[in-house]
Amino acid sequence: MSHAFLPTVIELVRRAGDAILPFWRSDLAVESKADASPVTAADLAAHQMLAAGLRALAPEIPVLSEEDCGIALAERGQWQRWWLVDPLDGTKEFIAGSEEFTVNVALIENGRVVFGVVGIPANGRCYYGGAGLGAWRVERDGEPEAIGVRENPEEAFTVVASKRHSSPAQERLLAGLGERFGDLSLANIGSSLKFCLLAEGAADCYPRLAPTSQWDTAAAQGVLEGAGGEVLDLKGEAFTYEAREDYLNGSFLALPKTAAWRDELIQLARALD
Repeated sequence: MSHAFLPTVIELVRRAGDAILPFWRSDLAVESKADASPVTAADLAAHQMLAAGLRALAPEIPVLSEEDCGIALAERGQWQRWWLVDPLDGTKEFIAGSEEFTVNVALIENGRVVFGVVGIPANGRCYYGGAGLGAWRVERDGEPEAIGVRENPEEAFTVVASKRHSSPAQERLLAGLGERFGDLSLANIGSSLKFCLLAEGAADCYPRLAPTSQWDTAAAQGVLEGAGGEVLDLKGEAFTYEAREDYLNGSFLALPKTAAWRDELIQLARALD
């Protein structure tokens, strides 16, 4: 099963990645936004490519991008469908010269992710998928390969952790997981690739008890959901994207939907909430 918009969005994500690459590992000017997060000409070039392409694809669907998010709640609250875009996720990794930055586009309908596309400009890989659609990984000029979560740890229980962000609550959750599963293996990776590790069966769980924004997570959540995973809040409820005054996410758990240890993880998380 697929979605009529998917092929065009995949191509737009690749083109946005191509717009970013000339700036990568160059002498790049970095500015700070109001929230002190960095922004570069690469972010803006990718934004312009995606915004124009998505509006041409579906003029009736509004675009909410990290680089153009000054839209009043009174207007956003009327939207039924919209594009949620991070033109360059992992800007700090990008500035540092790492390959761990992505282009993220998700289609949202009534607060739920319909599908997401995550592109990695540095190597040309792309992940895409959505609940009920399946999930795929495709290399540059390659053929799509279906991917899926793993329900049981292969050796050590592997937890995806942010390279840059943690919190005391997250450390307590990791300690609880260690008591349940023994020594944990920590997989550290930047940007939305954390979800993609789960989606392709390379990790078991991604708990995030530190701040993120809606555009950081939606596209890769779509990939994970297509691969048989889910994203929950700390009460065990589905993680959604309703319009609200700011764009900050609450804490969440990303995991395989049918994992035998699912309820234990939710109980550990509820104790922290």
